Amino acid sequence: MRARIETELGSPDILVTNAVGQYEWKPLLQQPAEDYASQFASAAIQNVLMAQVFIPAMIHKRWGRIIAISTECVMQHNPGQSAYVAGKRGMDGVLRGLACEIGEHQITVNQVAPGWTISERDRASGSQKQDHYDKNVPLRRRGEDTDIANAVAFLASDLANFITGVFLPVCGGNIMPGI
Repeated sequence: MRARIETELGSPDILVTNAVGQYEWKPLLQQPAEDYASQFASAAIQNVLMAQVFIPAMIHKRWGRIIAISTECVMQHNPGQSAYVAGKRGMDGVLRGLACEIGEHQITVNQVAPGWTISERDRASGSQKQDHYDKNVPLRRRGEDTDIANAVAFLASDLANFITGVFLPVCGGNIMPGI
């Protein structure tokens, strides 16, 4: 992948990671251990591998942006989400450690944590409105895919030049990390 990207586009300055394996959500006592392993691999290990492949060139340039897509779920801990949350929490640990290790090279590492976001699939099916979800969000609605893209674009820009190690919820206030 690195060779193809470098051949077609050159060495990337901005890396956005957004991978997660799909599985059936079940209560922890019924969730197969393999689902925890797959979530850790797709969220945490995937970020380790991407960092190892692409960050050396960023270090050489003394500039770069790493932006990972997390989820509001990591702060909710809803029933049936334990494997997903565990994988994303592992990703958080990897990324915060990475932010400390590579910051001196002027590379930032941040996370965007979407809420339940409206996508093209929702628009096509007419399922944008979800009253059971919307009623608990302070803004009383789901976000749009463009809301997530705008947060990523901000963190990738020079406007976020002095922001690193951030977990940025983009969820209408559905979660509000404390200090």
